[in-house]
Order: sequence, then C-alpha cells, then structure tokens
Amino acid sequence: MNKTNKLIPFFVFLCFCAFGQEHTKVIARQGHVSFFSYTSVEHIKAENNQVLGIVDLQTGEIAVSMLMNAFIFEKALMREHFNESYVESDIYPRAVFEGNIIDFDPAQSEEQTRIVKGSFSMHGETKQLEIKTKIERSERTYLLSGTFETVVQDYKIKIPPLLAGNIAKTISVDFTFECLPYED
Repeated sequence: MNKTNKLIPFFVFLCFCAFGQEHTKVIARQGHVSFFSYTSVEHIKAENNQVLGIVDLQTGEIAVSMLMNAFIFEKALMREHFNESYVESDIYPRAVFEGNIIDFDPAQSEEQTRIVKGSFSMHGETKQLEIKTKIERSERTYLLSGTFETVVQDYKIKIPPLLAGNIAKTISVDFTFECLPYED
C-alpha cells in the first residue's frame, strides 16, 4: 500500500472528527464532477458521480475526495487511457481538495457567490486554487456549483507528443454538490 492510500482513511477520519458538533456539517455523498477538453482533433468529456464532499457550516471548511477511476467517458478507450496512461489511477487513486469558503454565511437564504480557496491534490501534485462557487440554500440543503479551469501540465500528467493535439492544455471542470445534514 503506497503512502497516498494509507493517508486516505486518516484524512476521512480527520474530516469527520474536525468538523465539530452534530448538525454543523453537511455532506454530499454523490457529488458530480465533469471535465471537458476541447481540441480541433477530438473533444473529451467525462463525468464522475461518486464524489464525496463535506462542508463545516460554522467554519466554512470544505473537503472533497473523488475516485479517479470513477470517471465515465463516451468511449471505453478514452477511459482506459485516462486511468492507465495519464492520471495513473492505480498509483494515484484519488484527487482531494481541502479549503475554505470565504465569507460564507450558512444562514443566508438568498443565493451566494463566494470564493473557495484551498489546495487541490491530483497525480501526486498539489496546487492552490481559488474557485468562484455559487451556493444555494433551501431549508437544510446546500447546493454548491461552479466551473474552473485547470492546466494539465500543473499535475505532471505526461502526454505523448503524438497525442498532444488530441488533449487540450487547459481543461474545464464543472462541479455540483447537493449537501444534506450529516447524520452520525
């Protein structure tokens, strides 16, 4: 078991312990993340509906974990290349985001647009991100959604020169998390 796999259970345990008392955290057990790569040669789109997200309503802390091999592609060969050659999901099975929602007011019933600042780790690399996020509240449910751009090279994903024209240098990422009260 590599170092990353050993840290995952510890990370999840810390998230649940660190987020304080009952009813102060909300969780998305089936968050949605998709990405899109546009090139003149071929478009690549993938979706993942097995993303875990946790938000502490008192502090604005947020943690997200997703399995890389849970992305579904239009073509099976794209999924195989993504997992085996690019993100190497057998070595780096998860991507993780840890951060804070800046100036978040969980009691506000109107839609909020906030910046989420934090670190995103994927493929053994960690980068700081600031993501504009829309937050909608209805009773005890919080819907977080947004789009951001990420640079493939920042995560040291190797693309063979022969295929470089098939994959965009910048990837658009969309996310939606429907967070419900966490029940112990």
